[in-house]
Amino acid sequence: MKLPRLIGVVHLPPLPGSPGAFQQQPAEALQNAGLRAVREAQLFAKAGYDGIILENFGDTPFYKTQVPPETIASMAIIAAAVRETVEVQIGINVLRNDARSALAIAAVTGCDFIRVNVLSGVAATDQGWIEGDAAFLARERDRIHSSVAILADVHVKHAVTFSSLDLGIALEEVGARSLADGVIITGRTTGRLVDRAALEVASRTARHLKIPLYLGSGVTRESIQELRPYVEGVIVGSDLRTGGVAGADLDLKRTRDFIRAFDAASKKPVKKGKKRR
Repeated sequence: MKLPRLIGVVHLPPLPGSPGAFQQQPAEALQNAGLRAVREAQLFAKAGYDGIILENFGDTPFYKTQVPPETIASMAIIAAAVRETVEVQIGINVLRNDARSALAIAAVTGCDFIRVNVLSGVAATDQGWIEGDAAFLARERDRIHSSVAILADVHVKHAVTFSSLDLGIALEEVGARSLADGVIITGRTTGRLVDRAALEVASRTARHLKIPLYLGSGVTRESIQELRPYVEGVIVGSDLRTGGVAGADLDLKRTRDFIRAFDAASKKPVKKGKKRR
Protein backbone atom coordinates (compact mmCIF):
# COMPACT_ATOMS: atom_id res chain seq x y z
CA MET A 1 0.00 0.00 0.00
CA LYS A 2 1.25 3.45 -0.89
CA LEU A 3 1.28 5.60 2.24
CA PRO A 4 -0.09 9.17 2.20
CA ARG A 5 2.31 12.10 1.87
CA LEU A 6 0.40 14.72 3.83
CA ILE A 7 -1.55 13.66 6.92
CA GLY A 8 -3.77 16.10 8.78
CA VAL A 9 -4.39 15.39 12.46
CA VAL A 10 -7.94 15.33 13.84
CA HIS A 11 -7.59 16.23 17.52
CA LEU A 12 -10.67 14.59 19.01
CA PRO A 13 -12.29 16.40 21.96
CA PRO A 14 -12.71 14.48 25.25
CA LEU A 15 -14.32 11.09 24.70
CA PRO A 16 -16.72 9.32 27.09
CA GLY A 17 -15.01 8.34 30.32
CA SER A 18 -12.23 10.94 30.17
CA PRO A 19 -12.01 13.77 32.75
CA GLY A 20 -12.77 16.41 30.12
CA ALA A 21 -16.10 14.77 29.30
CA PHE A 22 -17.17 14.35 32.94
CA GLN A 23 -20.09 16.79 32.68
CA GLN A 24 -21.49 15.18 29.52
CA GLN A 25 -23.51 12.04 29.09
CA PRO A 26 -21.47 9.39 27.21
CA ALA A 27 -23.69 9.53 24.14
CA GLU A 28 -23.47 13.34 24.09
CA ALA A 29 -19.67 13.31 24.33
CA LEU A 30 -19.49 10.75 21.54
CA GLN A 31 -21.80 12.76 19.30
CA ASN A 32 -19.81 15.96 19.84
CA ALA A 33 -16.53 14.22 19.05
CA GLY A 34 -17.97 12.40 16.05
CA LEU A 35 -19.47 15.51 14.48
CA ARG A 36 -16.18 17.36 14.86
CA ALA A 37 -14.20 14.47 13.38
CA VAL A 38 -16.46 14.17 10.34
CA ARG A 39 -16.45 17.92 9.76
CA GLU A 40 -12.66 18.18 9.99
CA ALA A 41 -12.15 15.08 7.82
CA GLN A 42 -14.31 16.65 5.12
CA LEU A 43 -12.31 19.89 5.32
CA PHE A 44 -9.02 18.00 5.00
CA ALA A 45 -10.28 15.96 2.05
CA LYS A 46 -11.67 19.02 0.28
CA ALA A 47 -8.39 20.89 0.77
CA GLY A 48 -6.49 18.03 -0.89
CA TYR A 49 -4.82 16.17 1.97
CA ASP A 50 -4.36 12.51 1.08
CA GLY A 51 -4.44 11.28 4.68
CA ILE A 52 -5.86 12.07 8.11
CA ILE A 53 -5.24 10.55 11.53
CA LEU A 54 -7.70 10.41 14.42
CA GLU A 55 -6.22 10.93 17.90
CA ASN A 56 -7.96 10.88 21.28
CA PHE A 57 -6.08 14.11 22.01
CA GLY A 58 -8.68 15.42 24.47
CA ASP A 59 -8.42 12.41 26.79
CA THR A 60 -5.68 13.83 29.00
CA PRO A 61 -4.19 12.59 31.22
CA PHE A 62 -3.49 9.59 29.00
CA TYR A 63 -3.31 5.95 29.99
CA LYS A 64 0.08 4.40 29.29
CA THR A 65 -0.69 1.34 27.20
CA GLN A 66 -4.31 0.27 27.60
CA VAL A 67 -7.34 2.53 27.28
CA PRO A 68 -10.77 1.58 28.71
CA PRO A 69 -13.48 -0.10 26.60
CA GLU A 70 -15.51 3.09 26.19
CA THR A 71 -12.56 4.77 24.47
CA ILE A 72 -12.14 1.89 22.05
CA ALA A 73 -15.87 1.82 21.30
CA SER A 74 -15.99 5.59 20.78
CA MET A 75 -13.01 5.70 18.45
CA ALA A 76 -14.32 2.75 16.43
CA ILE A 77 -17.70 4.44 15.93
CA ILE A 78 -16.05 7.73 14.97
CA ALA A 79 -13.60 6.01 12.62
CA ALA A 80 -16.43 4.16 10.88
CA ALA A 81 -18.37 7.41 10.43
CA VAL A 82 -15.33 9.19 9.01
CA ARG A 83 -14.57 6.23 6.72
CA GLU A 84 -18.09 6.53 5.26
CA THR A 85 -17.61 10.26 4.70
CA VAL A 86 -14.24 10.66 2.97
CA GLU A 87 -12.08 8.63 0.60
CA VAL A 88 -8.65 9.70 1.86
CA GLN A 89 -6.47 7.30 3.84
CA ILE A 90 -7.32 7.22 7.54
CA GLY A 91 -5.08 6.47 10.49
CA ILE A 92 -5.68 5.76 14.17
CA ASN A 93 -3.53 6.78 17.14
CA VAL A 94 -4.75 5.65 20.56
CA LEU A 95 -2.81 7.73 23.07
CA ARG A 96 -0.60 7.18 24.78
CA ASN A 97 0.53 3.85 23.37
CA ASP A 98 -2.37 1.42 22.98
CA ALA A 99 -1.17 -0.06 19.72
CA ARG A 100 -3.31 -3.18 20.03
CA SER A 101 -6.53 -1.19 20.29
CA ALA A 102 -5.45 1.12 17.45
CA LEU A 103 -4.84 -1.91 15.24
CA ALA A 104 -8.22 -3.43 16.12
CA ILE A 105 -10.08 -0.17 15.49
CA ALA A 106 -8.34 0.40 12.16
CA ALA A 107 -8.81 -3.18 10.98
CA VAL A 108 -12.53 -3.49 11.72
CA THR A 109 -13.43 -0.02 10.37
CA GLY A 110 -11.45 -0.29 7.15
CA CYS A 111 -8.84 2.32 8.04
CA ASP A 112 -5.39 2.27 6.51
CA PHE A 113 -2.68 2.82 9.11
CA ILE A 114 -1.93 3.35 12.79
CA ARG A 115 0.62 5.42 14.66
CA VAL A 116 2.57 3.80 17.49
CA ASN A 117 4.51 6.16 19.74
CA VAL A 118 6.76 3.47 21.26
CA LEU A 119 7.10 0.41 19.05
CA SER A 120 10.66 -0.46 19.98
CA GLY A 121 12.73 -0.07 23.13
CA VAL A 122 11.95 1.63 26.43
CA ALA A 123 10.99 5.25 27.04
CA ALA A 124 10.44 7.36 30.12
CA THR A 125 7.32 9.39 29.35
CA ASP A 126 4.95 11.70 31.17
CA GLN A 127 2.80 8.58 31.72
CA GLY A 128 5.73 6.59 33.18
CA TRP A 129 7.84 3.82 31.67
CA ILE A 130 6.59 2.48 28.34
CA GLU A 131 8.03 -0.58 26.65
CA GLY A 132 7.59 -1.29 22.96
CA ASP A 133 6.12 -4.62 21.90
CA ALA A 134 6.71 -4.92 18.18
CA ALA A 135 6.78 -8.72 18.35
CA PHE A 136 3.23 -8.90 19.65
CA LEU A 137 1.86 -6.22 17.31
CA ALA A 138 3.32 -7.80 14.16
CA ARG A 139 1.88 -11.20 15.07
CA GLU A 140 -1.46 -9.70 16.06
CA ARG A 141 -1.72 -8.00 12.67
CA ASP A 142 -1.10 -11.37 10.98
CA ARG A 143 -3.54 -13.14 13.27
CA ILE A 144 -6.46 -10.93 12.29
CA HIS A 145 -5.40 -10.95 8.61
CA SER A 146 -4.99 -7.18 8.51
CA SER A 147 -3.09 -5.07 6.00
CA VAL A 148 -3.09 -1.96 8.22
CA ALA A 149 0.27 -0.16 7.96
CA ILE A 150 2.28 0.67 11.07
CA LEU A 151 3.88 4.12 11.37
CA ALA A 152 6.12 4.30 14.42
CA ASP A 153 7.94 7.11 16.19
CA VAL A 154 11.65 7.11 16.89
CA HIS A 155 12.82 9.11 19.92
CA VAL A 156 9.20 10.14 20.36
CA LYS A 157 8.14 13.51 21.78
CA HIS A 158 7.21 13.92 25.46
CA ALA A 159 9.68 11.17 26.28
CA VAL A 160 13.32 10.22 26.81
CA THR A 161 14.52 6.96 25.33
CA PHE A 162 16.53 4.54 27.45
CA SER A 163 17.29 2.18 24.61
CA SER A 164 19.30 3.33 21.59
CA LEU A 165 20.47 6.86 22.31
CA ASP A 166 22.00 7.00 18.84
CA LEU A 167 19.18 8.23 16.58
CA GLY A 168 20.42 6.37 13.51
CA ILE A 169 20.54 3.06 15.37
CA ALA A 170 17.16 3.72 16.98
CA LEU A 171 15.66 4.31 13.53
CA GLU A 172 17.22 1.07 12.29
CA GLU A 173 15.66 -0.81 15.18
CA VAL A 174 12.21 0.66 14.56
CA GLY A 175 12.30 0.33 10.80
CA ALA A 176 14.32 -2.84 10.20
CA ARG A 177 14.08 -4.93 13.37
CA SER A 178 10.55 -3.93 14.46
CA LEU A 179 9.15 -3.95 10.90
CA ALA A 180 7.49 -0.54 10.90
CA ASP A 181 6.11 0.46 7.49
CA GLY A 182 7.12 4.06 8.09
CA VAL A 183 9.08 6.00 10.72
CA ILE A 184 8.18 9.30 12.36
CA ILE A 185 10.60 11.83 13.82
CA THR A 186 9.43 14.62 16.14
CA GLY A 187 10.61 17.46 18.31
CA ARG A 188 10.67 17.21 22.08
CA THR A 189 6.99 18.08 22.58
CA THR A 190 3.80 18.71 20.61
CA GLY A 191 4.27 21.67 18.27
CA ARG A 192 8.06 21.74 18.59
CA LEU A 193 10.22 21.10 15.54
CA VAL A 194 12.88 18.42 15.47
CA ASP A 195 16.52 19.46 15.72
CA ARG A 196 17.95 19.98 12.23
CA ALA A 197 21.00 17.77 12.83
CA ALA A 198 18.73 14.96 14.05
CA LEU A 199 16.52 15.38 10.98
CA GLU A 200 19.52 15.03 8.69
CA VAL A 201 20.64 11.84 10.45
CA ALA A 202 17.13 10.39 10.28
CA SER A 203 16.79 11.28 6.61
CA ARG A 204 20.08 9.59 5.66
CA THR A 205 19.24 6.48 7.66
CA ALA A 206 15.70 6.20 6.28
CA ARG A 207 16.94 6.51 2.71
CA HIS A 208 19.52 3.80 3.36
CA LEU A 209 16.84 1.50 4.78
CA LYS A 210 14.41 2.46 2.00
CA ILE A 211 11.69 3.24 4.52
CA PRO A 212 9.43 6.34 4.43
CA LEU A 213 10.30 9.04 6.95
CA TYR A 214 7.66 11.41 8.30
CA LEU A 215 8.06 14.69 10.12
CA GLY A 216 5.61 14.42 13.00
CA SER A 217 5.68 17.69 14.94
CA GLY A 218 6.42 21.37 14.69
CA VAL A 219 6.26 21.80 10.93
CA THR A 220 4.62 25.04 9.76
CA ARG A 221 3.60 26.72 6.51
CA GLU A 222 6.76 28.80 6.74
CA SER A 223 9.21 25.94 7.48
CA ILE A 224 7.91 23.26 5.10
CA GLN A 225 9.81 24.73 2.14
CA GLU A 226 13.24 23.84 3.56
CA LEU A 227 12.18 20.72 5.47
CA ARG A 228 10.31 18.90 2.69
CA PRO A 229 13.43 17.47 0.95
CA TYR A 230 14.36 15.50 4.08
CA VAL A 231 11.14 13.49 4.39
CA GLU A 232 8.68 11.41 2.41
CA GLY A 233 5.70 12.86 4.25
CA VAL A 234 4.43 15.16 6.97
CA ILE A 235 1.96 14.76 9.83
CA VAL A 236 0.63 18.18 10.75
CA GLY A 237 -1.80 19.29 13.45
CA SER A 238 -1.01 22.35 15.55
CA ASP A 239 -0.14 24.77 12.72
CA LEU A 240 -3.54 24.19 11.10
CA ARG A 241 -5.53 25.28 14.13
CA THR A 242 -6.66 28.63 15.45
CA GLY A 243 -3.63 30.43 16.84
CA GLY A 244 -1.45 27.42 16.01
CA VAL A 245 -2.65 25.73 19.22
CA ALA A 246 -3.08 21.95 19.32
CA GLY A 247 -6.67 20.95 20.04
CA ALA A 248 -8.15 24.29 18.96
CA ASP A 249 -10.64 24.56 16.10
CA LEU A 250 -9.36 23.77 12.63
CA ASP A 251 -8.59 26.98 10.71
CA LEU A 252 -9.66 26.56 7.08
CA LYS A 253 -7.30 29.24 5.77
CA ARG A 254 -4.30 27.76 7.58
CA THR A 255 -5.29 24.30 6.32
CA ARG A 256 -5.41 25.48 2.71
CA ASP A 257 -2.27 27.59 3.01
CA PHE A 258 -0.33 24.63 4.36
CA ILE A 259 -1.15 22.31 1.49
CA ARG A 260 -0.25 25.03 -1.01
CA ALA A 261 3.11 25.43 0.71
CA PHE A 262 3.56 21.65 0.87
CA ASP A 263 2.82 21.21 -2.83
CA ALA A 264 5.17 24.04 -3.76
CA ALA A 265 7.93 22.55 -1.62
CA SER A 266 7.35 19.12 -3.17
CA LYS A 267 8.03 20.55 -6.64
CA LYS A 268 11.20 22.32 -5.56
CA PRO A 269 14.41 20.69 -6.85
CA VAL A 270 16.14 18.71 -4.12
CA LYS A 271 19.61 19.92 -3.16
CA LYS A 272 22.58 17.71 -3.94
CA GLY A 273 23.05 15.16 -1.18
CA LYS A 274 19.39 15.35 -0.14
CA LYS A 275 17.88 13.39 -2.99
CA ARG A 276 14.88 11.34 -2.04
CA ARG A 277 14.55 7.78 -3.21
